[in-house]
Amino acid sequence: MPTPLEDYLFDLRGYIIVREALAPHEVAKLNEHIDALPALERGAWHGAVHRQDQPEASGINLHQVYEAGAPFEELIDHPSWISHVTRYVGGDDGLFIDENFVNLRGIGTAIQLHSGAHKRRIRTQFRFHNDEFRCGQINVLMALSDIKSGDGATMVIPGSHKSNLMHPQQQPGYDGAASVDGVEGAIEVHLNAGDAIVFVDALSHGSAKRVNPGQRRIAIYRYGPHWGNSRYGYQPTPELLKRLTPQRRSIVQPIPLLCPPKD
Repeated sequence: MPTPLEDYLFDLRGYIIVREALAPHEVAKLNEHIDALPALERGAWHGAVHRQDQPEASGINLHQVYEAGAPFEELIDHPSWISHVTRYVGGDDGLFIDENFVNLRGIGTAIQLHSGAHKRRIRTQFRFHNDEFRCGQINVLMALSDIKSGDGATMVIPGSHKSNLMHPQQQPGYDGAASVDGVEGAIEVHLNAGDAIVFVDALSHGSAKRVNPGQRRIAIYRYGPHWGNSRYGYQPTPELLKRLTPQRRSIVQPIPLLCPPKD
């Protein structure tokens, strides 16, 4: 379970950092599996892994990555954060992963400031009542490479998960050339490979633009209550469900499909 200090900081800032969430051998295996994937064009599939058709300026997003092999399956209920996620989503609400992907970014790539509590969306909301958190979406962002100054670090505005107003520098819509660089109140979250940041999606966040050579590698698993639905309509394959442990299956498909009997 999270410590009282972690609960306090999560409530105050909207995020906590879990250092060494993944061991070096886990990071190595995840990177090996990423390296083994073929280069995909935008919109293309490799088995059940899909490269989304998104602007090149935001990097490469490989969705349904828990279909890419055992190292990614182990992230579903990883002991370094599963109790944190359960606590912050709501202990009796169960869990559901509505999105899981790897993001790869090279020089010049970034993502603009987005989200924020001003929208008051149920899906991304932050709530606390009767000593219980009730958050609509908790993101676990895992660093698979060192992410320091110049590496295109995730940027957040601490406390913005409780804001009533949109940040004056936040632009509606999507600008593929934008980043969070220069936004007042935003800070870079520097991570070593294996560290993770756990944050509520109502927190205003984005990234700095990468200016260093090399590639920024992260994996993001997004958890919400068990009654949620896939953000983009992805469904786990029967093969994945068959090989998952009961606990992992309950997170990937908490409500099994109920269909009428065939004639």
